[in-house]
Amino acid sequence: MSEIFDVAVIGAGPGGYVAAIRCAQLGLNTVCIDDWKNAKGKASLGGTCLNVGCIPSKALLESSANYFHLKNKFSVHGITAEHVSVDVPVMVARKDKIVTTFTAGIASLFKKNKVKSIHGRGTLLKREGSTDDWQIKIDDNGNTETVRAKHVIVATGSVPRPLSLAPIDNNLILDNAGALALTEVPKRLGVIGAGVIGLEMGSVWRRLGAEVTILEAMPGFLMAADEQVAKEAKSIFSKELGLQISTGINIASVKISSNSVVVSYSDANNQEQVLEVDKLIVAIGRTPNTSGIGADENGLMLDERGFVVVDPHCRTNLNNVYAVGDVVRGPMLAHKASEEGVAVAEMIAHIQKGQASENEAIDFNTIPWVIYTEPEIAWVGKNEQELRAAGIAYKSGQFPFIANGRARAIGETTGFVKVLADEKTDRVLGVHMVGPHVSELISEAVMAMKFSASSQDIACIVHAHPSLSEVVHEAALGVDKRTLHL
Repeated sequence: MSEIFDVAVIGAGPGGYVAAIRCAQLGLNTVCIDDWKNAKGKASLGGTCLNVGCIPSKALLESSANYFHLKNKFSVHGITAEHVSVDVPVMVARKDKIVTTFTAGIASLFKKNKVKSIHGRGTLLKREGSTDDWQIKIDDNGNTETVRAKHVIVATGSVPRPLSLAPIDNNLILDNAGALALTEVPKRLGVIGAGVIGLEMGSVWRRLGAEVTILEAMPGFLMAADEQVAKEAKSIFSKELGLQISTGINIASVKISSNSVVVSYSDANNQEQVLEVDKLIVAIGRTPNTSGIGADENGLMLDERGFVVVDPHCRTNLNNVYAVGDVVRGPMLAHKASEEGVAVAEMIAHIQKGQASENEAIDFNTIPWVIYTEPEIAWVGKNEQELRAAGIAYKSGQFPFIANGRARAIGETTGFVKVLADEKTDRVLGVHMVGPHVSELISEAVMAMKFSASSQDIACIVHAHPSLSEVVHEAALGVDKRTLHL
């Protein structure tokens, strides 16, 4: 009889590989099945995030920011340079090296923790007879094998949402992978979608010299963010970076010629417009990657949008089958996927030991959101429009980076931090930021909310001087109208 694993994880993205490692750490015999191949056709762990998402995009954002600063910002520091140029292939090679280092690192972590790794597409088969274990068929280019496991974690992630008018060829019309693999700066770049991917990729190529136009179907800009933060960010992106952003658009057609793409659309005023670009990035969101996992055969329940249906503890309708990350409800964020992976691993370990299995469910309200543009955008908890819609009485404190000594010293003074607290209890309900390095500052707000802190609790904490974190401190003081340095 073949080996029966305690746990089989399908997918090796941030949810899957973290779940597999944690399962192994807890003494569970674990296998991780993943079918990702890199541009060279080799197996590559880490999923979308590591291969063509979070990590490579941040590498290019950093490279493009350095170039942009040298050309446009360093002169105020007394630093000047002549004949500044950018070598895009070198930049992309640096990005690729970072990705390769980390994908190899996951393989090393699997080896260290004794996680068995199998390359191929995993399909959960229908359970037959009275057996207590599940079978997963693994297909690697027609070579198939089957493994058995007592518990299964589905972590197959998500894929780019298609736009029927603009099929991806990653030559002229690009998805996130194609946008990260360009070897030269397009003179004219169009982006459909003003979400995280669209803004970050648009920022990369705008800094490097492209004329960038972003088209967004939603009537407002960054409608998931606090409206004041979104307004400030759009103003900065337009005036300082030069991004052309249009909202409320409706695309009529996308036509390809030999070397350009023509987008016909109506704007927010129903005026017909035409945009001709050298490259077009389609970034209109992502959909759960549930095709091929065998839902029709094994009875795994999906909702009307294709997400695997789970309870608050990531349990599916099938016994001992769980799902985490982008393939289930909640924000499509790598750190959310990892936390769910850890929680499920620990729940399975408890079950194996005959202990109570339910841990505290993940609180989506304390999961931070970050957009790595310049300035960065970050938030956690409720924004003002959500609190008003819910009829929750609140008070607000706000402080700008322009009044902060460290921000002045580094020359990054745009934006602000806003703290929202319950009017009666002072408990922090949300924190919203736009400004320098707010991706690092947001964790203080997450911790405050996780431990039910009040704005007064943040205000009473000593923050190092001079530091950007003092802006959070001053915003918290501002909730009680006690701001000191404004």
